[in-house]
Amino acid sequence: MAVSGASGGGQVLSLDTLVRLRRGMRTSAAPRLLPVPEGMTIPLGCDAVAVPARFGPLILPRLPRVGCVYADDAHWWWIVPSDSDYALEWPASARYVTGAVVPEAPRLIHRPAGTVPYTPPIPLYLALCRVMGTTPTWTKHISA
Repeated sequence: MAVSGASGGGQVLSLDTLVRLRRGMRTSAAPRLLPVPEGMTIPLGCDAVAVPARFGPLILPRLPRVGCVYADDAHWWWIVPSDSDYALEWPASARYVTGAVVPEAPRLIHRPAGTVPYTPPIPLYLALCRVMGTTPTWTKHISA
């Protein structure tokens, strides 16, 4: 691969050099998957729902079952099964993250008993709406 300068000349970079340059661009703030605790499985895939940290303690006691919950200074994160955003319009303050890819690695603050890390998405959705003062909306019609 040739890299052109202002003078129109070029420098040839090998594939090894390009790979090293790309690896060098990675930082500790690179997106990463939420880590699932050892001994847990994710048979339904894995997405995450983030809410501002101030709402986390208000939502937690409203849930009948709580899966893995993570926290950093700005957000609380709940693991939900993949595609839990289907037919749901999550409140504006919440952020639905496909693949549970987060900007930094938050710390695990709640680990459920058992082998699956999920918080059921419908109760989580309803609790978020209640705490955030929004009306639940079902955005898509689901046919049987």
